[in-house]
Amino acid sequence: MRSLTCLACVLMLMGLAFWAYRENYATQAAIGEMSQVQRQIAGLREELGVLRAEWAFLNRPDRLRQLVDLNFDRLELGPVESGQFLDLDHIDYPKPPPPSADMVTDLLPETDPAEEPQP
Repeated sequence: MRSLTCLACVLMLMGLAFWAYRENYATQAAIGEMSQVQRQIAGLREELGVLRAEWAFLNRPDRLRQLVDLNFDRLELGPVESGQFLDLDHIDYPKPPPPSADMVTDLLPETDPAEEPQP
């Protein structure tokens, strides 16, 4: 009986060692993947910074003014004025559909025709 207990303990110890071995390599793989994702995030942040700088460079007011002057004959661009906007009252929103008979009967309370109203 004693040897059976020792054998069970040794087998359990080997099983736990195999589990710890697998967990160690799974953890190392997860750490490697995480560092790769962090490098990718850093690269994307740097790319985003470059794109923001390029956007700011392309949208300089003096550059846009030169483009407007250069293409005025073709595009006829001009400054935006408040008179170019309308109130919301001028928007033609679609009308809701008229209620159908089914909708009206659904709203009415159900009454039994045999019942008479009580005064």
